[in-house]
Amino acid sequence: MSLDLSPRAAAAPRPARLLHHARVEVGLQLRNGEQLLLALVIPVGLLVAGLLWGRPLGVDPVAYPASILALAVWSTSFTSLAITTGFERRYGVLERLIATPLSRADLVIGKALATAAVAAGQVTLLAAVAAGLGWRPAPTASGTLVAVAAALLASGCFAALALALAGRLEATVTLGLVNLIYLAGAAGGGLVLPVAAYPEAARLPVSLLPTAALGESLRSWASGGVEPGALGVLGCWLVLALLVARKAFRWTA
Repeated sequence: MSLDLSPRAAAAPRPARLLHHARVEVGLQLRNGEQLLLALVIPVGLLVAGLLWGRPLGVDPVAYPASILALAVWSTSFTSLAITTGFERRYGVLERLIATPLSRADLVIGKALATAAVAAGQVTLLAAVAAGLGWRPAPTASGTLVAVAAALLASGCFAALALALAGRLEATVTLGLVNLIYLAGAAGGGLVLPVAAYPEAARLPVSLLPTAALGESLRSWASGGVEPGALGVLGCWLVLALLVARKAFRWTA
C-alpha cells in the first residue's frame, strides 16, 4: 500500500475554518488590555461595590449580581468586539482576510463564537467573585436553560450589531459611538435596572430591547423564576442583527 502525498489545493472544511478563526479571535481578545478592562475590571468593580456597600441604597443582593453578568455580556459581545473590529479594518487586517476562504458570514460567525467563549469565561469568573462575596442565587432547572439560551442569543445579537457598525463606520467614529451606546444600554436599556424600575410609559419599549431581555432573563434566573418571553425578543433581534451585519459589513475602510 503506497501513500498518496500529492498536494490537494483546497480550503479546509467550513466547520474547521470557523473553529480556527474563533480560536485566533479568542487569543487576540485575551491579549488586549482594553478588552480586559471592559470585560473584567469594570464589572468586578461594580459587583464588589454593589454587594459590599449598595444594600443601604436598596441594591437587591440576589438580582444585582445577575444584572452585572448581563452587563458583562453586553460589554464583551458589543463594545469590545466593535472597537477591535473597527481598528482591524482601519489597519488592513480584514483586508488581508479577503485572500482567505473566509466569507462575510464566516467572519461574523467566527467572531460571534469567539466572543461567546470569552463572555462565558467572563461570566463564570464574575459569578465566582459574587459567590465569594455571599451571592446565593436560587435557580431552577428550567430557569437555567432559559437563561443560558438567552445569554447565547444575546451574545450573538450583540456581536452581529457590533460588526455591522464596525464594518461600516470609520474606526474612531466606531470607538466613540459604541461607547455611547454601551453607556446608554447600561443605564437605560434594562441591563442594570429591572424594567419595573422605569416609568410606566417606558416599560414596554424598554422590555423590547435585547439588553432588557437579557437582563430580565438573568435576574429572573437568579431569583428562581423563568422568563421565556425574553427568548422570543432575543431571537427576533438576532435574526435582524445577522441580516444587517451581512449586508452592512465591509472588509476595507
